[in-house]
Amino acid sequence: MQKQQFTALMYGWIIILGLILLTSIILAFLLRFTTMEETTLSWLTLAIGLICLFIGGLVAGVKSKQKGWIIGSMTGIGFTFFTFLVQYLGYQQAFSIEQSLHHIGFILAAIIGGVIGVNFVATENNN
Repeated sequence: MQKQQFTALMYGWIIILGLILLTSIILAFLLRFTTMEETTLSWLTLAIGLICLFIGGLVAGVKSKQKGWIIGSMTGIGFTFFTFLVQYLGYQQAFSIEQSLHHIGFILAAIIGGVIGVNFVATENNN
């Protein structure tokens, strides 16, 4: 892996983790200070996760400037691997079927983001 691709991958992961942390704090405040319950957040958290992975893949694709689907997939798989490690090593639980499907969606969102990010840069350079 080239240095430029590794740097792009790191940018993508940092963006993803930062966005996830920020939205988690916001959702925690909403749960604490409003009448919202945890059950109402299940679809919202899935949508937020997909958007965060898409943005992370997009940033990685823009930084990489080449092979968007590869950098996007590596970004999504890296996030999924990190999440799996935290869950498995920290809580001694493997992914459930539902979590596995969510993470497949996360990886696909990151791939789409990576492809769009690379093509966004290519379009800008052509103008």
